[in-house]
Amino acid sequence: MTTEGFGTRAIHAGQVPDPSTGAIMTPVYMTSTYVQESPGVCKDGYDYARSKNPTRHALEMNVASLEGGGHGFAFSSGLAAMDCVLHLLAAGDHVVLCDDVYGGTFRQLDKVFRHLGIETTRVDMTDLGATQRAMRPTTRLVWIETPTNPMLKVVDIAGVSAIAWQRGPVGGWKWGGGAGGAGRAGEPGRPGATRPPIVVVDNTFASPFLQNPLALGADIVLHSCTKYLGGHSDVVAGMLVARDEELADRLRFLQNAVGAVPGAMDCFLLLRSTKTLHVRMERHCENAGKVARFLAAHGSVERVVYPGLESHPQHAIARKQMRGYGGMITCTLRGGLDAARRFLERVRLFSLAESLGGVESLIEHPAIMTHASVPPENRAALGIADGLVRLSVGIEDASDLIADLERALA
Repeated sequence: MTTEGFGTRAIHAGQVPDPSTGAIMTPVYMTSTYVQESPGVCKDGYDYARSKNPTRHALEMNVASLEGGGHGFAFSSGLAAMDCVLHLLAAGDHVVLCDDVYGGTFRQLDKVFRHLGIETTRVDMTDLGATQRAMRPTTRLVWIETPTNPMLKVVDIAGVSAIAWQRGPVGGWKWGGGAGGAGRAGEPGRPGATRPPIVVVDNTFASPFLQNPLALGADIVLHSCTKYLGGHSDVVAGMLVARDEELADRLRFLQNAVGAVPGAMDCFLLLRSTKTLHVRMERHCENAGKVARFLAAHGSVERVVYPGLESHPQHAIARKQMRGYGGMITCTLRGGLDAARRFLERVRLFSLAESLGGVESLIEHPAIMTHASVPPENRAALGIADGLVRLSVGIEDASDLIADLERALA
């Protein structure tokens, strides 16, 4: 394990000067195939770009280092990364899902994999007892999102991971699909191998700078690189990081077999972005803390949810497992949908748009926009009311952001 600091790894991990020119940035390898020395004899394992690309490989090693894992896998989107994880399962398997998650996460499980025989139970994972009760003999996967989207619940990663691992190996569970085999085209893993349920953490809101789930007991970390890892609202991509060799072999097989990999240019842009992740996240956290305190004191705001406020129900857990509280804020306006609509139409520096994690500040209405695919009764149970708005606080001057919100609220 490297002893270098986060900022040093962000800039250097996975990257060396180009051996042919000395270029300090990893080149953009826009190639689809590679010349082989002899049939089946490839230089450094490069034969076809879907399987391996030098620019993508550098990115995968970089993010794996930031998460403290040995194996990184890049995808064309965060949902493509999720699809890879769910392909570890087979019909009849059960997933325990955090109740408050990104709408696309819910949609993929409920509208796609449910029809393939994957069962899902949603549970409030801030309640460890309820999480334990949700486990079944067929539970193969535990899906955590923390902080959650959009209600910013903070889940005790170590606590939930312990529940999964205390169950021990699930009898009779084999990796989903196919038979064991060797070689690039074969199925990886040991046929008949069993293991406890896999714990996956969507770490998108926190980023590797603020939280490292693998160190807390998780098996896989997922990122929508479109958000904080990219940070400039110009790339759509996803990433998985695993700490277990056997699990990594399976993910590598699926990444290659399904083929939802990012292009070399997107990987190059992400490598540019991870170099500044630590300084961007420091500013996101600083600004969000100031904005959250302003909103909490404003008479037009009924409630503010931000893990950095002592009023947050899981503030103590956030303080324990995170290095900072992030750039995301949720607040409920007095006056319901009409008040929220007027507010969202009047902001100027905050752009009304979906997504998050960019250097520019964004604001949106979860019930109408990002979480419209979540059934209304589920939204109501979570507190996703018509007056709820979600802010992604950027790295502009905090005083200007607060002035923009003050004008819109007035």
